[in-house]
Amino acid sequence: MNNILTNLAIGDINLITEFVLLLIAIPLSMLGGAIGGILLAGKDFGYDFSAMMGSLLAPAGVIPGVIIGLVMIYILAN
Repeated sequence: MNNILTNLAIGDINLITEFVLLLIAIPLSMLGGAIGGILLAGKDFGYDFSAMMGSLLAPAGVIPGVIIGLVMIYILAN
């Protein structure tokens, strides 16, 4: 665990740190999608339904972008 935190702190990107960053990005994208759903369609469809749909659909766009970004960082760093 200490090695993973050290690699994250110094910016060393390897397979383990990419998975850790992806696991951090998923809940953050769900939270952002829920907030966006509430702001966009809260009055029309209800706040609970809008938050649920936003949190389910937001990772569909965020996760591929995060994976492509991490691969590009890995390629450019080496």
